[in-house]
Amino acid sequence: MSEPLDPLNLPLRGSRLIEASAGTGKTWTIAALYVRFVLGHRCQARLPAEILVMTFTRAATRELSDRIRRRLVEAAACFRGQPVPADDSFLRSLLQDFPAGLAREQTAWQLSVAAEAMDDAAVFTIDAWCQRMLREHAFDSGCLFDERLQAEGRDVCRGRCDYWRQQVYRWITRRWLVCWR
Repeated sequence: MSEPLDPLNLPLRGSRLIEASAGTGKTWTIAALYVRFVLGHRCQARLPAEILVMTFTRAATRELSDRIRRRLVEAAACFRGQPVPADDSFLRSLLQDFPAGLAREQTAWQLSVAAEAMDDAAVFTIDAWCQRMLREHAFDSGCLFDERLQAEGRDVCRGRCDYWRQQVYRWITRRWLVCWR
């Protein structure tokens, strides 16, 4: 059995995979971790363009991006002195790690800038991120700049397996048998 993830104390080094069922708070947790990354809370501060968030569907990327932006705006408001919602222990604990006064004002500004920069944020579906990497590294990968991912992957894979079985395998089998005769 795994432990519940603590977004305030999770080490923010390396890659992290958050895997959970629907309705368990993944989006809330990712937004909280995003706020910590932007602030450099127990890690190096990052801009939205430097933080990669991947999910499975386009709808999920839009929802995630919107929720992260809202969370950054909420956090900025709290750091400017607006009351923290009673049920938000994450923000209440986070505020305690930043001294009142100028440090909090600078932090609020940093959060606001990040919220405005969410249009440049790297929130992608897995396939969209792969396509972006192929395009950005076309020379290194030997791919064309206009490579297109095919949505019907299962059908293509099934077709390739059929082709392999009908053409390539038969050709290899004949060659192999010829070599042994």
